[in-house]
Amino acid sequence: MKIVAIGGGRIISKSTISIDKEIIRLSGKKHPKLLFIPTASADAEDYWRRIQNYFGVFLKCETDALFLIRERPSKAVIERKISAADIIYVGGGNTLMMMRRWRRLGVDKLLRKACGKETVLCGMSAGSICWFESGHSDSMSFYDPRKWGYINVRGLGFIKGINCPHYDSHTLGTARRKRFQTMIRKTGGFGIAIEDNCAIEFIDDGRFRVVASKLRAGAYKVYKKNGRVFTERIAQRRSFTPLAELYKTNLPPMSGIR
Repeated sequence: MKIVAIGGGRIISKSTISIDKEIIRLSGKKHPKLLFIPTASADAEDYWRRIQNYFGVFLKCETDALFLIRERPSKAVIERKISAADIIYVGGGNTLMMMRRWRRLGVDKLLRKACGKETVLCGMSAGSICWFESGHSDSMSFYDPRKWGYINVRGLGFIKGINCPHYDSHTLGTARRKRFQTMIRKTGGFGIAIEDNCAIEFIDDGRFRVVASKLRAGAYKVYKKNGRVFTERIAQRRSFTPLAELYKTNLPPMSGIR
């Protein structure tokens, strides 16, 4: 398993450049084959062009795309594209719609096979949520932009926990971190929140590390303990840390958020 879950960023301004170079390094190839899956953006053409310019022209990857909304590829084509990729990069957008389409077409099963190989699985926003058990998603905003709330969308389950991307953003007039803390307070579970320009890298021998392309960008544990919600910044280290450390919840009582 090689997964890089990115909280968010702007490809057009190269804000995640150090993270993206690490993704390429993980592939073990100088010019890896990168497959872009833009399902969550409804196969937005401008998004694909940005990926081609950034990962193709600038970072020298061989880029291809798997369109599942505006095209109807056969199962054989879908399987061929996924199995041939060194890197699979999932774009942002409507996570709920994306997961439903993937399950309908069997993409979820093919990605599970890719996860067991040397393929690097990555992406930001919806492309971060999808690798976790579930995620804090703004998918309902795509159906009713004027009246919506965050929902917990079921992911592929390759990584334990509830993922919240864009943890440092503000929507609905409130910081997203507050909305995520409210979700954890109501539903429980273990939250892994990632700010823009930050990512968590997971590798197959049960280790992880936080990588960031901006100085103050970080990732956090968010969990409920004794009826209260706690947040704990995940240390950013150069070396990898055993995954068991990520799920430890041993904050002193006064460090929590009521």
